[in-house]
Formats: sequence, structure tokens, C-alpha cells
Amino acid sequence: MYVWVLLYGAGTDNEGIYTQLIGDRNVVIAFEDEEDAIRYAGYLEAQDFRVPTPERIPQLEIEEFCRDAGYDYYLVSAGDLCVPPERNVERTDWQPDEKELIEDFRKRLEKLF
Repeated sequence: MYVWVLLYGAGTDNEGIYTQLIGDRNVVIAFEDEEDAIRYAGYLEAQDFRVPTPERIPQLEIEEFCRDAGYDYYLVSAGDLCVPPERNVERTDWQPDEKELIEDFRKRLEKLF
């Protein structure tokens, strides 16, 4: 089975995965349905959070990644409403490089026109 996760800098040397900090644990949020992952990414954008890219990954691979990284894993069933918390952390463990930030900002500005 495949799931959808949210990645930052997908396919680059500076790739990161979206997690929620629940208590003192990082939780990878995965989605059964691509549309749900896209919707969630849109919610993050609405909160002025950097927009992640939904990526399809084998479920066993992401579960193994979580075990190795010491993260928890939560699978959102297809059609379930899942919204991000009202606040985002001030500083993430993963930070994009300056070039990626500029490119992301340029793309967002182009969408305005």
C-alpha cells in the first residue's frame, strides 16, 4: 500500500518531511488519499507556512523511516478531515537553504499575478 506524505525540498539534498509536534514527540502525518494531502498542504499555506509537496511513498517505507528516526506515525484515512494546529513551531529542525526560499517566494509572487 502507498501513502501520501508532505515533503519540503522534495528530490533535493535538503529534503525534509512534515511532522507535527505532539507533546514531546514528532509525528509524521500520512494520508491514504492524495486529495486529502493536497488539502492539508493548502491549510498549511493559509497559515503562512512553507508549502510542502505531497509525495507518494510505500507505507512500509515511511513506517520504517519513522522507527529509525524515533518519530511516531499517524495515518489519516481517506475522507477524514485533518487540519493542522493553529500555530506552527518558530524554528524547524529542517531549514531550507536560502536559494530554495528565494525560489519558493518567487513562485508565490508569480501566483499573485
